[in-house]
Amino acid sequence: MSHAKQYTSYALGAFGHDTFYATLSTYLMLFVTSQLFDTSNHAFNTKMIASVTTLMMVIRLVEIVFDPLIGGAVDNTETRWGKFKPWLLVGALVSSIMLAVIFTDFGGLTTSNPVLYLVLFGIAFVILDIFYSFKDISFWSMLPALSVDSKVRAKFGTIGRFGSTLGAQGVPIFIFPLIIFFSQTFSGTSGDTKTKTGWLGFAIVVGLISFLGALATAMGTKEQKNLIRNNTEKVRFRDVFKVIGQNDQLMWLALSYFLFALSYVLTNNLLAYYFQYVLGQPGKFSLVGVITAILGIISVSLFPAVVAVIKRRAIYVGGIIMMLVGYALFLFAGQNILIVLIAVSIFFFPYPMIFLAALMTITDSVEYGQLKNGNRNESVTLSVRPLIDKVAGAVSNGVVGIAAVHSGMIGNAKPSSISALQLLNFKSYMFYGPMVLILIAALIYLFKVRLTEDKHEQIVKELETKLEAQQNAK
Repeated sequence: MSHAKQYTSYALGAFGHDTFYATLSTYLMLFVTSQLFDTSNHAFNTKMIASVTTLMMVIRLVEIVFDPLIGGAVDNTETRWGKFKPWLLVGALVSSIMLAVIFTDFGGLTTSNPVLYLVLFGIAFVILDIFYSFKDISFWSMLPALSVDSKVRAKFGTIGRFGSTLGAQGVPIFIFPLIIFFSQTFSGTSGDTKTKTGWLGFAIVVGLISFLGALATAMGTKEQKNLIRNNTEKVRFRDVFKVIGQNDQLMWLALSYFLFALSYVLTNNLLAYYFQYVLGQPGKFSLVGVITAILGIISVSLFPAVVAVIKRRAIYVGGIIMMLVGYALFLFAGQNILIVLIAVSIFFFPYPMIFLAALMTITDSVEYGQLKNGNRNESVTLSVRPLIDKVAGAVSNGVVGIAAVHSGMIGNAKPSSISALQLLNFKSYMFYGPMVLILIAALIYLFKVRLTEDKHEQIVKELETKLEAQQNAK
């Protein structure tokens, strides 16, 4: 199978995957806070928003404990289609159906029977989260199975990130036009009015994109067979966390990446609130999607050339410094939409490169762990990155819900109704807190992560020599 076909198939899968992730991690909360609970009873709205937010956060935090176990299940899978593809397709199908379900009021239960609504929402969200985890882990843990060469992996990671960037940043571009279209078509509205039916139509489209992307990846990629990949034994579930804990480089990177991801997701998830309740220009929010999509393509496209010159460490730390400059510009932007968009550009541009630097380091830690511990665990190791993103997303969802209530940005609130204290509260959630976390992330990577490209190349050579000697001795 040609590399061009595999690159394209992987990019399509990443496109659908991150379209789904952006919808789930960012816009579900916007639906809950601005559309789902918009009754005239402010106390009821606040109570239900807090309940749904807490429910989502608790479910995701509990479920992440099972992510390494899901990685172990994937690692132990043996089928004629490989270990990843069956889980990829099943996970995509079930999670897409459940996405449409949670973007409803369950037939009016939000007001007629709120307790029953919370129970059904919780069940649906658990099912979605479990099967999304299978899809997420299967998709990204394919990387070390597609090649053991760091340069080829970088190409797969780059093209994958290219697709995921288009998917994630495309959502802000089409979300509101799509919701308005479905609202007008099925609810008979006019103008910019959004309805629950409009949101449901949007969710169905996203689910369809996610499943078709997974199908493209399943049909267009092929796992590589070689001596290093064959050095695999079934991992016992009781040993899954031991596998991760013994990989010190994976653990340090995980801590750094968690702080980075939490900072980014918090700020990104609050951007829609920033445009609607601070700037009072929600119509301009689509410009964020256009700008970040274009910059994302440029950033991802430049990654192979940049990483060849300055390596991953400089990209990760230098990129965070650039994001801090973006934060600073946000704080001085005021109501100037042009400066805000420049701040968005500076803040976002390095993000895809930082993600790729982290992803390639995690991928290379598969061989690091194999040499150190004597066994290869692809999906268990790669499950750490989705786990971190989900922890960051879960914490972020909780914080966004709290921030919206704490800052008075719920229901039909207007910029004029937001007090100076509430605005300061909002900036603390969106800017000040994330700035501290992202700085700590850079310091941890700089001083604790030693798994460079040269180090990985040395590890691969040692593994090949060791395994060839073992094979010849048999």
